[in-house]
Amino acid sequence: MADEELHETDEQSVDNVSDATASNDGANGDDYGIPMDEVEAVLNATADKSSMTPQMQRMMKRQAENTKRVEESIKSTKSNPRWFVPLFCALMIIGLVWAVVYYLTGKYPIPAIGMWNLAVGGALIMIGFLMTMGWH
Repeated sequence: MADEELHETDEQSVDNVSDATASNDGANGDDYGIPMDEVEAVLNATADKSSMTPQMQRMMKRQAENTKRVEESIKSTKSNPRWFVPLFCALMIIGLVWAVVYYLTGKYPIPAIGMWNLAVGGALIMIGFLMTMGWH
C-alpha cells in the first residue's frame, strides 16, 4: 500500500516537472504570467495605459527614462572633427618615413641639417602620438 502511494506521488512529481519545463521553454508564450505580446506592446509604447497592470506601467516608465538618458548621453558625447584621425595617422607615417629615409641615405630628406633629420622624424611621430591621446 505504501509502495503504491509512493509510486503515485513519483508520477505526479514527474508530471509537475514536465509541466514546469514546458512553461519555462516558453511554449505557451507567457513569461512570469505576462503574455509576451503585452510586454512587447509596453516596450514599443503602443499599449493603452489604463489596461496595464501597475507593474507594466512601472516598466514602461523605466523604459522611457532609460531611452531619455541614452539620448541625452549621445547628444553630450564629444567627437573630433573628421580631419583629426587622418592627420595624426599621417603625421606618424610621415615621421616614420622621414627617419627611415635618413637611415637609408645618410643625408636626405634635408641634407643641410644632418642628424637633425632624426629629430624631425621623431618630432613628427611624437606629435602624431600626442594627438592620439585627444582622440574621442
